[in-house]
Amino acid sequence: MFDFFSIGIKPRGCLRHVRLQRRSARPRGLPVPPCLALILLCSGCADVVITGGSSKSSPVPGAPPSPTQGGTVTLTPQYVALAPGQSFKFVAEASNGGAISWSTTDAAGGGTNAGSIDRAGNYTAPPTINQSTNVIVRASLAASSQSNYATAVVALIQPGQIRCPPLTGNPQVAQYSIYLPAGGEASVQFGTSTSYGLDTWSVTTPSAAGGQVNVWVAGMLGQTLYHMRGQVELANGATFIDSDQTCTTGRPPVTSPVSVSIPVAGTPQPGIELWNTILPASFTEAVATDLNGNVIWTYSYQHKAQDSIQGFQLLPNGDFLLLITYLSSLNPSSAGSLIDEVREIDLAGDTVRSLTIDTLNQKMAASALRDAQGNTYQFKSFHHDVLILPNGHWVLLTCYNKTYTNLGGSASGTSVLGDALVDVDESGNPDWTWNTFDHLDVTRQPMNFPDWTHANAMLYSSDDHNLLLSMRHQNWIVKIEFLDGTGSGKVMWRLGQGGDFKLVNGADPTDWFYAQHGMNYFTPNTTGVFRLGLFDNVNDRLFPSGQVHCAPGNSIPPTCYSTIPVLEINENAMTATLVKHYVPPPSYFSFFGGNAELLANGDIEADFAATNSGAIVQELDPVTWHMVWQGSTPKAFQYHANRMPSLYPGVQW
Repeated sequence: MFDFFSIGIKPRGCLRHVRLQRRSARPRGLPVPPCLALILLCSGCADVVITGGSSKSSPVPGAPPSPTQGGTVTLTPQYVALAPGQSFKFVAEASNGGAISWSTTDAAGGGTNAGSIDRAGNYTAPPTINQSTNVIVRASLAASSQSNYATAVVALIQPGQIRCPPLTGNPQVAQYSIYLPAGGEASVQFGTSTSYGLDTWSVTTPSAAGGQVNVWVAGMLGQTLYHMRGQVELANGATFIDSDQTCTTGRPPVTSPVSVSIPVAGTPQPGIELWNTILPASFTEAVATDLNGNVIWTYSYQHKAQDSIQGFQLLPNGDFLLLITYLSSLNPSSAGSLIDEVREIDLAGDTVRSLTIDTLNQKMAASALRDAQGNTYQFKSFHHDVLILPNGHWVLLTCYNKTYTNLGGSASGTSVLGDALVDVDESGNPDWTWNTFDHLDVTRQPMNFPDWTHANAMLYSSDDHNLLLSMRHQNWIVKIEFLDGTGSGKVMWRLGQGGDFKLVNGADPTDWFYAQHGMNYFTPNTTGVFRLGLFDNVNDRLFPSGQVHCAPGNSIPPTCYSTIPVLEINENAMTATLVKHYVPPPSYFSFFGGNAELLANGDIEADFAATNSGAIVQELDPVTWHMVWQGSTPKAFQYHANRMPSLYPGVQW
């Protein structure tokens, strides 16, 4: 019977040392095909040294005992991989001292292009192969008519192929492709030298039997020569390091210049920065930089000046989810010619999945979903955010108009713009909806009516499966009974001035948030007692003396100041405790946009999206409020800015 191994390969010059360790017979729950289990892949070097591991034969059941047939064959090693044309010496021994005969065959049972092996066990791979494949090496007792034997598997690996810019369609993205003859996964190391330094994430084979693996390589500077090499880990633990290849990146599109400041004593949270440039339209809207402000990735698309990406986020599958809609929901210009679409894109910028507002309206009309009055939904546009759910559904934030003929304080026939949420499955089919008109008081009009609610952010509670919705023009965050598309839609509570919570450790009404953006959970739990952080724009802050109306300008009154509040929400006691509150100088007033997030190192990052000096993004020590890192774009506004570990899920740069 066979012994099974975990195999590790460490490159050292052109010689690779391989260590074999005993493992269980069925790694990771995958089926083990006869004679093909646990394949070691190793190519790109002329010399391979492998120690340990053996394969022993046993007599054929029912055969009469004899000195010859009673012997066993030990073959070392059992698993090895070679590039086309490489050689390797196998060692076989018979327990009775008998002579060994050798043979090779391909895994399918034929002898075509299986390479050759001499009497001393020296195997030579064929000089060329059409694709990666497996070869069986067999060592038999010569005197037993080959009834007693041991086998080893040679994985012949075709070197990976790299597509460089501009072939990928993105000037800073390459693609590495390799075919694996067994199940496993591949990733890529890359960098400006053969020291590499950066890694992609791992992409698995399409099946347990292997197949083609394609890995996007992103995160590179423009117009720079990069080295890259593939790394393979099979399901059995065997690893393979491909040979080095190079790519030269292209010129990235025009982006807003980023100015970075890092104090001497500062230690920023490692990673990259995602920038969502919303104005001016001449700059690329989706950009990633390193923490020195160097552009390492962009997404460009054909659009008009009115089109705008409004929030983009990295998905668990390695793609980006983004919303493109026109900048003004109230007064779009030539709306029919503008983009109004939710897109999932890969790192090269290719659209993987999308849903337009027109298609959504068609699907809504064909569904049974109606408002409280039985009316069919006809959405005007998507609106500022899209939410990915654990089950792969999207929650879409949309807006639409409803006309009121007798609304107190408003002219007859007033067209009011409100918001709606729609849960759609992975095919874009709607299965749940909610709207502000059915659940909120339209006579509550603190800001910019008839753009009544102007929602701009959503959060999903993994603890109780409900939704939070932030409504800028209501100065509220509301909790909605969602229950993964089975909830009633009732408003469970309203957070903010005039809502359901008592403000603790702050002055009511002054220290509530106003015209807010970009909320995030600041605790692992999301219900009961938990924390929320957000960006408080302050456009209409309410003081005891009355409401202020803040707008951009050269002279900013001291009552107009944006803040970063962190609130501890107690859903049982119905209290909102102001546990942290960053109040910068009035010059940091941002009249729209922005977000706040808790970083992995405990710092808080805040995006002052639209100040008189452009966007100012700060990483702050939440104890001293000292600035740890700052990136600013004096010539552009940044709707959102986010610190990410890398461009790949689960990978820290």
